[in-house]
Parts: sequence; structure tokens; C-alpha cells
Amino acid sequence: MTKRWAQRPEGSTWGDWGEDDELGRINLITSEKVLEGVREVQAGKSFCLSLPLDFPGGSSLNQRRYPPIIRPTEDLAYKPDTFYNVVAKDSISPNYIDVWSDDMVTLWTQYSTQWDALVHQGALFDADGDGVDEPLYYNGFKPHVDIIGPKEDAKGDGSGSVAFARHLGLEHMAAHGVQGRAVLIDVAHHLNNTEEWTAVPMKTVREIMAADKVEVRPGDMVILHTGFTQKILEWDKNPDASRIQAMYPYLDGEDPEVLEWITDSQMSALIADNYAVEGWPAPSREPHTLIPVHNLCLFKLGIPLGEMWYTQELATWLRANGRSSFLLTAPPLRLPGTAGGPLNPIATV
Repeated sequence: MTKRWAQRPEGSTWGDWGEDDELGRINLITSEKVLEGVREVQAGKSFCLSLPLDFPGGSSLNQRRYPPIIRPTEDLAYKPDTFYNVVAKDSISPNYIDVWSDDMVTLWTQYSTQWDALVHQGALFDADGDGVDEPLYYNGFKPHVDIIGPKEDAKGDGSGSVAFARHLGLEHMAAHGVQGRAVLIDVAHHLNNTEEWTAVPMKTVREIMAADKVEVRPGDMVILHTGFTQKILEWDKNPDASRIQAMYPYLDGEDPEVLEWITDSQMSALIADNYAVEGWPAPSREPHTLIPVHNLCLFKLGIPLGEMWYTQELATWLRANGRSSFLLTAPPLRLPGTAGGPLNPIATV
């Protein structure tokens, strides 16, 4: 029993790494897993798995998220948006030869290549056993107690933050380090590079893994390659709004065997090059989760989700070289209190 809950969701990992755990299955990325990943490096070649962070362009994929906005910082006289291409000789002192630029960015943390933190999605669950479901996040952390907002000065430091995750933010992953063995499941190749919005059941995943000799070991990070972000790049920040939300294959979260595989495999992270890893379940009048894989991974198991990673070049190289495993280095930004965040993951083969 922990201080925050008397009962945990069936099949969850709540409490497995202690009552205050905020890492979930990232705990499985041990020193041995790092060494296991390093042993996968044979060619010494690295692949960037991030899109440029101003892709996909526009807001047709998600109307709540926008491209980054870059602006100059204020100058030495506190004039906003002016410290850029500053010729020191002209504006500061004739004795200086320097030219400076300094900038700031307004960044929607889940606009492009991203990690979903465990605080990104919770669920209603009766954790105290009183027969009443209450909103909770992984390991029983509570809205408005552990995850603050929307509220003025949510961080409590006068910084102007209106939201702040006191627990389960991405900074815990960053501090732990996210580096180890990873595998790629090449869905795109085996589904003939289809651009159709196609649910991929566990039967298909097993067939792909068997054909490519993919072995998922405990603690591995698993990447699904569908081709989605290659299309994003081809659109060059002008995506087709009529297609972008429903295209390319996705993991079938309505297939119970998919959820069993995620649970039983002991994977530490689940990543895809598509928008949300999964699709959307059929409508139902019964209480249910909108996104079952998110519910299982973020709320129950503590598995962070990676979305919209760029995997085309890595997948091409792995297939040409008869491989599926590699070293993945993918820490998020160490920015406290965030529900998601951009990153520049690197695969080394």
C-alpha cells in the first residue's frame, strides 16, 4: 500500500519501483541495457530521428499546437525584440568589434518530434477503494495536488507559469538518461508502403517481427516505422489538411493482443513515426478510453510514448544491412514540469 492509493489498476506497474516512482518502465533502462545498446554499434554511423521542429507546418494536425515562434531578446536598454544582428560598435561602444544575436522561442512542446510524459494522460479510477472513480495519473498522482493548473503562478516561483507538473514531468527521464538498445519494426516495408490509414493488429506485428528477426528484449525501446513522417517532409510545411489526421498504418489499440504484447514484452518505451502511435476506437456508449495504447502505457504501465519521429533513413539502412537493432540515445529536454517535449533522438548502428 502506498500513501496515494489503496488499490491499483489491474495489470499496472504502480508501486513496482516504489510509492514515489515517476519513471515507470524507464527504470528498466539500467547500466546493463546501456551496455547492451552500445554493443549494437558496429558501423559507427548515426541517424537523426527528429523532424525539423517547425514541421509538419500549420495547425491542421492539431488545432491546439502551432509551429515554434522565434524572436530576438530584449536589448541592454530593455527594449523587446531588438537584440539581433547587433553591431556593438554602433549600439554599445565604438571600441567593440562584435556582432551579436540572441533569441527566444515560444514552443508548443508536442508540435513535432516528441516524447509524451507520463503526466500527459491519466484516467478515472477508484484508487482509494471507496467505490468512486477519481481523476488520477500514473502511480496515483493527482490533478491540482501534484499536477497544477490551469492556475496563476502554478509553479510557485513568480515565473508566470500557468501549468506545472510537480510530479511525472519529463525532467525525470532526462535526469535518468534515455540510452540503450532499441529495435525498429518496419511496418511500412511489409505493408507495401501504403499511405492508407490502416490498423495493424498483433498478428501482423508478429509476422513482421518474424520476417525481419526482430527480438524485443526486456528494457528495449521499440520503434514502429510507418512512413508517416516521410510524407510530412515531402509536404514541406504545407500538409494536406484533408489527409494528415488519418493516413498511414497505426498500431491497433483495440486488439487485446497488442495490449498484451506491450505489457508482456517489458519494453521500456514505445515510439512511432506517426501522429499518436495508435488510431481511434469505434464509438461506444460504454465508458472507455479514447486511446487505449496511451491509457495502457502512460497511465497503467509507465511507458513513455514517442510520436512523429523521423525513421525513414534509419529504416532504409537497417533493411539494406539486414539489421533491426541499434543504440538509441533519446533524452528529453531537462525542462521541469512538462507533459511532453521535443527532442533530437540519435540512432547509432
